[in-house]
Amino acid sequence: MRALVGLWRALRMLAHIAHGVFIVQMRWSGFDTPTKQRHVGWWSGKLLRVLGVRLESPGPQAPAPRLITANHISWLDIAAMHAVMPEARFVSKADIATWPLVGSLATAVGTLYIERASKRDALRVVHKTAEALAAGETVAVFPEGTTGPGYPLLPLHGNLLQAAISTHTPLQPVVLRWHQPGQPYSEAAQYIGQMSLMESLWRILTAKDLAVEVRSLPAMPTEGLDRRHLAEALAETISNALPRP
Repeated sequence: MRALVGLWRALRMLAHIAHGVFIVQMRWSGFDTPTKQRHVGWWSGKLLRVLGVRLESPGPQAPAPRLITANHISWLDIAAMHAVMPEARFVSKADIATWPLVGSLATAVGTLYIERASKRDALRVVHKTAEALAAGETVAVFPEGTTGPGYPLLPLHGNLLQAAISTHTPLQPVVLRWHQPGQPYSEAAQYIGQMSLMESLWRILTAKDLAVEVRSLPAMPTEGLDRRHLAEALAETISNALPRP
């Protein structure tokens, strides 16, 4: 039965992605920024619904510009966050740009790509992030640098936080928690270890009562801090907001 549910969701997902690609290729250039953001929020929210994911988004958001910093569990984290904060430009690994269909959508919404293995490229992205923040934009990063199980939080890397320090931009910590009945941290949503993207997708497509919480915490000032101490304070803030399983 769950396999049939998964197949139906997969068909709807492909149709929704195709619709997104059509909008990007045929209409995107004619949209102003607020219209683009409305489409990003609508498309991301509907993608979650098509996949059977319930969105929960308690907590106030800080005004732009801000550097959104979230824990990282799933390749769907960006869609979940875009459904709540469609103005955010994400820093993501470079190979997402080559993913079929999805890559063109990620590029269209202003994703900043990073070669995680290259220190030189990391410095370039810090500068690009600082430029976006200085221009009044909102940027979102995953300081863990990779996906984790949801709990406990993986060690945070402070490199990209330097962009907020340099521009005196506050951090907006965001807590992501994928869960199901009886599972405070859903195994179906995890994208870790040697799991392939297709395996992860099928687990989500066939999951029952999957939900994602996108909770914004109070903004954190960055002035007068170095990136190591800021990363430590951020890790403590996010960890304390994660319920123990």
